[in-house]
Amino acid sequence: MCGIVGAISLDGRPEFPASTLEKMCQAIQHRGPDDEHKYFEPGLAIGARRLSIIDVAHGRQPISNEDGQIQVAFNGELFDFPILREQLIQKGHTFKTHCDTEAWAHLYEEHEDDVFLQARGQFAACVWDKKKRKLLLGRDRAGIAPLYYTVVGNWLLWSSEIRGLLASGLVKAQPDRLGLDYFFNFFCMPTRRTCFEGIHMLPPGHQLTVENGKMNVRCYWDLDFPDAGDERQFKNPAQAEEEFAEILEASVRRRLFSEVPVCCYISGGLDSMTILGTVSRVREKPIQAFTLSLEDSGPVDEREQAEESAKVLNCPIDVLSIKPTEIAKAFPEQIVATEGPIFDTSTACLMMLAKRVHERGFKVALTGEGADELLAGYIWFRMAQKFHFPGHPLPRLFQKVLPLIVGGGRKHQAPMAAFHGTRIAQQTSYELLGQSREVLYSDQMWKAVGDYSPYEDVPGNCDDRIRKWSSLNQSLYAGFKIMLPGLLLAGKGDRITMNSSVEGRYPFLDEALVEFCSQIPVDMKLRKGQNKWLLRQVAARTLPTQISGRPKTMFRAHLMANFLAPDSPRWVSQLLSEEALKKSGYFNPRGVQRAIEVQKRGGKRSMRRYVLDMGLMATLSTQLWHHLYIDPTLCDLPDWTGV
Repeated sequence: MCGIVGAISLDGRPEFPASTLEKMCQAIQHRGPDDEHKYFEPGLAIGARRLSIIDVAHGRQPISNEDGQIQVAFNGELFDFPILREQLIQKGHTFKTHCDTEAWAHLYEEHEDDVFLQARGQFAACVWDKKKRKLLLGRDRAGIAPLYYTVVGNWLLWSSEIRGLLASGLVKAQPDRLGLDYFFNFFCMPTRRTCFEGIHMLPPGHQLTVENGKMNVRCYWDLDFPDAGDERQFKNPAQAEEEFAEILEASVRRRLFSEVPVCCYISGGLDSMTILGTVSRVREKPIQAFTLSLEDSGPVDEREQAEESAKVLNCPIDVLSIKPTEIAKAFPEQIVATEGPIFDTSTACLMMLAKRVHERGFKVALTGEGADELLAGYIWFRMAQKFHFPGHPLPRLFQKVLPLIVGGGRKHQAPMAAFHGTRIAQQTSYELLGQSREVLYSDQMWKAVGDYSPYEDVPGNCDDRIRKWSSLNQSLYAGFKIMLPGLLLAGKGDRITMNSSVEGRYPFLDEALVEFCSQIPVDMKLRKGQNKWLLRQVAARTLPTQISGRPKTMFRAHLMANFLAPDSPRWVSQLLSEEALKKSGYFNPRGVQRAIEVQKRGGKRSMRRYVLDMGLMATLSTQLWHHLYIDPTLCDLPDWTGV
């Protein structure tokens, strides 16, 4: 991974200030500490920060084709690059380097506007066609690599991170309350919206084109499923297992390609251990594994399982033990890195783990994200399959009792019917998440939200093809389009690893594997209540039963408990004070105080308390985000320099 920034004039203005581009580059220096380079011409400026992984000596970018007419800056990896390079050479293209960035220039010469559809990997790329005066920006299918843009006057600016845009001095940080409302409904940000007014995220699988001063954003790829009953059939389960195993092994091999040390994140769970097991089979030298141990976390701490699994696979393991007090200490830096609120403090733990990985000299880490979204790993996928069964009486009943479960019921509650009648929107879990707003929002916030329904921004919400899919595949589509890019690959993925100059790679999100899993029968994903059935069958071939049969355990650090303790940092009480809450204007001080009292009382855990706990965590992080990016007067952060 690297970091890219740039600007293009939409009205033929002559030049972009070099000093401004330099500020943008410096703001994302952590993404590419090894090198910086820029390209200028009238009406265009491109900058790149490089994290050297492939062709370390010669991979400086932006890079061009043979005659310099095509310029490319690229954040990410093309995992089929060796094969792609040979194919392009056979077609007459000449390479100056062995860096995958250069392949983009020649790939564009072959395919032009379809260049991103031809790419295989994780990327946010910028391609400039000097002759046609055309700019293309594109993002990978799953949304692994981030890319943001904004229009200021007659300039389009883009950056791998929002910090790059703000550093230009041309963009003022202002809150987008509809973006914040989207977050409080889904607890992630997977759409074009961000929490900053006027700053947009290029969605996964999309490209942005600027030509003749006109800007156009379009989807070049979307996840697709067969109609219910038309899923691919196999002679027997063994055939599916064999094909799945072959595709996964090829994916892992491609992601091990690097000129710098590669490590592996493990948790002790099925997904990461399958990756570690596959690596152990295809690589002679044992790979270094890293894992987390959260003190006082009880059964959710998987240190013992991770150590046991690494021992079985003969891999060295580095365990980072984290105290609860360290989470609060790391929280401000975490919010700076994610550039928005979060609801789960495990992100801070992952940030500390990325720092450990960097300190140990690693630039690349393989991880197990993606399997749950492809093969129905979460409990809500089982809920969706059960509650969406045609003619089943539970959906209507569940909708009636939902307010009683979570304690909502105001007019602001977003009804399931607001999803325009498509099943994808009838996701019980997402409906539950938004209930904390009922307690926490201020009247000022409700007024700003007005009639806005965040479900209008749900990708694929009005797509008729979705109605024809099985209920489970509808739910998987929602997870792939919402939670995967908006949470796991953003707040817990790229933004956290690259904050410490570490590139995360995701074998389960290989294009071929995503395509394969989308076509298989649903009972190979979820069978008799057992999730990830096909993956478990494949894992059982090479992993001990205690690993392949291990139930899903989500790593989640303590939420508000870390911040309501007597020894919590002073800035916590300052941010949640009536004065600070009124100053930011998002939250109702009385509602926040009531929620705090509920959490302090303790007692039996319930869905209502858990959702409220997440809402409080989101409230605190929103206040901290506001302090760090919007108004630095809400609290005191000792020894903290801010953004």
